[in-house]
Amino acid sequence: MASLYKKRDIWYISSMIDNKRLSVSLRTKDKRIAKQLKPKAELELISQLTGSVKPSKNLPFDDIVKRYIKADHNWSKRTKELNEYVFRSYQSGKPLPLNPTSRSIFVRTINACWNWGLKQGLITKAYKLEGDTKGESRNRVLSDSELKSLLDEIRDNRFNLFVRFAYYTGARSGEIRSISRENIFSNHIVAYGKSGKKLIKLNHQAQEILSRLDELWDYTKDFVSHKFKKEARRLGIPDIRFHDIRRTFGYNLIRQGRPIYEVSKLLGHSSVTTTERHYAPLLATEIDDFVL
Repeated sequence: MASLYKKRDIWYISSMIDNKRLSVSLRTKDKRIAKQLKPKAELELISQLTGSVKPSKNLPFDDIVKRYIKADHNWSKRTKELNEYVFRSYQSGKPLPLNPTSRSIFVRTINACWNWGLKQGLITKAYKLEGDTKGESRNRVLSDSELKSLLDEIRDNRFNLFVRFAYYTGARSGEIRSISRENIFSNHIVAYGKSGKKLIKLNHQAQEILSRLDELWDYTKDFVSHKFKKEARRLGIPDIRFHDIRRTFGYNLIRQGRPIYEVSKLLGHSSVTTTERHYAPLLATEIDDFVL
């Protein structure tokens, strides 16, 4: 029978068979997570103590992560950075995020690594974290007055143009933070972000913004997030994130009567089903308000 114990705020598991004892760190400060990890860790300890399975067939999670990150998954740069961030946080012993969407990303990413290790023959059984892997859908869109305030009243002119460009194109922050001149064409730009390579349509408003820039933006993710929230607080706009601009772009197009297929293409969704899943709750709310 294995037992859990705490050392310097980190949970460990220990097991003893025939007067031989082995202990291993579970790399977490969260007792609930430690209990979830216990069955898998206990199996590994018993296997090593009894010699029923060679340790090389059940690599430690840290080693699996190293191999997983180095393997060719055809990830975009941003996806690789996200995976590295999740594993770095998880392996340091930090608890899973409280935010449902962020938590689901962690669970999904960690479980994918376990599954990969199993397929590669690095372990004999994959241990999956329990929890939601989809997260809660965020349905926040900006009202016409909120949108007008953002587009007209952000004081930093360069950042104002960045926000305007995001709305006029519906692009993600990561897709426009580091645009290069060679990827700008007459009516579109080639960007690289969450979904890999993507063509972003440029309307006349977006084209005008690019023509006014001496230098293209070179913002970090944290800068955009903090700067945007600071401006929103100053303008009295509550509960807002930068990605809500993209959602508002799609929502307003649908309200104007643009076909869902066309909106899906402009947003760069993998399928119309993705667009319908994200925007159906918003449209249903609007219909309910109208009926009432």
